[in-house]
Amino acid sequence: MAPILDDLKLPPDVSAVTGVPTQMNAALLSGEVDIANISAVEFIRNADSLAALPDFSVSVLGPVYSVNLFHRVPWRDLKRVALTAQSATSVALLEVLLRESGVMPVLERAEGNAQELLASGYDGVLRIGDSALREWYGVVGPLTEATTMTALPHTRGGVTVTDLAEKWFELTGHPFVFAVWAYRQAAPPPPALVQAMREARRSGIGHLSEVAERHARKLGLPARVVQHYLWNFRYHLEAPDRLGLNEFAAKVAPGHAPLVFGTPPG
Repeated sequence: MAPILDDLKLPPDVSAVTGVPTQMNAALLSGEVDIANISAVEFIRNADSLAALPDFSVSVLGPVYSVNLFHRVPWRDLKRVALTAQSATSVALLEVLLRESGVMPVLERAEGNAQELLASGYDGVLRIGDSALREWYGVVGPLTEATTMTALPHTRGGVTVTDLAEKWFELTGHPFVFAVWAYRQAAPPPPALVQAMREARRSGIGHLSEVAERHARKLGLPARVVQHYLWNFRYHLEAPDRLGLNEFAAKVAPGHAPLVFGTPPG
């Protein structure tokens, strides 16, 4: 979210809070916040009460690099998998992909880095976010200038990194939407905030190398890797993204209420 949040100038009387996806889901549903970047699966599961901005998403067409299953056995041989508690959408996506491929491992909540959990006996470990990006690079890196950024490695030292967004694309041919900017239908956010978000997105995407440089220092990763990571995202909820979101909704919550997209009036 850095290309949006780094340059976001909040209107007067608007404040911001931060948290992991599951915290933001709860904050929006409880009324603690008026708008949040929430997990796609929670938006789907609460479609009767939530709406999403029609032109914002966190989605990818192909690999995402930060939602990874680290495993030492082939996908089809997975028996015991450790799950993060931080992202409902990533867990739901993994469950869909396993079910669609006829694999039924035991899924257990366990926090820790991938290498430690694999060493403790898990066949696979789901990791998300900045830590997953760093751990992916820890497996496949270092990358040289000659590395083709569209065909990055995914296995080394007996560890395979399966990118769940890429596996979704192989299954469906659609982008995968990880998150939307959602609000309660009865309490839309201030129009001035939505406009500020659009302006921040335009600025952030236009200065992506600078955004990447700042965050690469925090992450301890090469700036060109972080820039590729951020550039890879789709920050608009376009027609292909909605197709992917609706297909995921059909697989994860059959019979769900219609998904609502709308711009607050003003």
